[in-house]
Amino acid sequence: MRWCVPVTATAVALIILNPRPGLADAEVISLKDGHQVTGEIVAEKPHALYVDLGFDLLRVPREQVLHRGKAGEGAPTAPASSRSAEADPTGFFTSVLLRVAPVKELVQKYGEAVVSIETPSGKGSGFLINDDGYAVTNNHVIQGETRIAAVLYQDVPSGLARRRIENVEIVALNPFVDLALLKLPPQKDLKFRHVVLGSLEDLNAGEGVFAIGNPLGLERSVSQGILSTRNRNFEGLVYLQTDAAINPGNSGGPLFNLRGEVIGVTNMKATQGDNLGFAIPINYVKDFLRNREAFSFDKENPNTGYRYLDPPRRLRVGRPSGTRSTPKEKVSARATEPPHAP
Repeated sequence: MRWCVPVTATAVALIILNPRPGLADAEVISLKDGHQVTGEIVAEKPHALYVDLGFDLLRVPREQVLHRGKAGEGAPTAPASSRSAEADPTGFFTSVLLRVAPVKELVQKYGEAVVSIETPSGKGSGFLINDDGYAVTNNHVIQGETRIAAVLYQDVPSGLARRRIENVEIVALNPFVDLALLKLPPQKDLKFRHVVLGSLEDLNAGEGVFAIGNPLGLERSVSQGILSTRNRNFEGLVYLQTDAAINPGNSGGPLFNLRGEVIGVTNMKATQGDNLGFAIPINYVKDFLRNREAFSFDKENPNTGYRYLDPPRRLRVGRPSGTRSTPKEKVSARATEPPHAP
């Protein structure tokens, strides 16, 4: 598998020193920061160029391109400019383009980054976004709770080894979008594995997707399907719709594309139908992470983690015959597993 590397000064310097030899269709791409990339352009998208370097696939945002031409042609340069909006300047999360791979291979690669989130009131799923132990889940998975634990599943020769980590910290909450950021305490003998965040830029209905989670307490379960639509509207927010199985316990888990990039966070399913699961799009997640300070959790502040109550409804004597249920009534099942009775 070839890796896609982000455009940074260090990465570009390495690329210039190690160009792919003998490329007949090689082009030189001059960037606004004064660096150059040499390679074959294998795909052109509205917002980016994809350059084959022979050993890596590089995504170059169009907004950073100053000039492009065949190898040997002169090209102007310009002063440095800001990095792509797709990347995170602080390195808090990773967002790169990966190669398509079999689901089995992707599960083996990223499965350890998916965790179970446990509270006294229920269970859900989550996923690590960096090696410092930061994890994303749904707000409703931990709503009203401060005693939170995470269970990691490590691949060992005998199967899966469970590791429970207590004292998980709440870092930020966005109840409106139903997202939460957690921090697992450091473990001396454990290096956290993390996922790669994808993009909705090239995502289309009909593409294959898969989810990893802990539905009904069945740990590290994988379900596969397609993306039914990328823009299903509910109450003013857009969700990804998929026919991949989403069940209680899946809430907060990642929805992957077939490159192994996280494209959404599963959070609900339809109650009056099958194969109707929904996920929070990755662009909402990235925005939440970039602006996490605005959503910082403070347990001493009674307004932290607030949620808006639905306004009072007009009383109805009864629903007329043939009237359909509203979307909110149909899609109301949060995919969070309640605690088992003793």
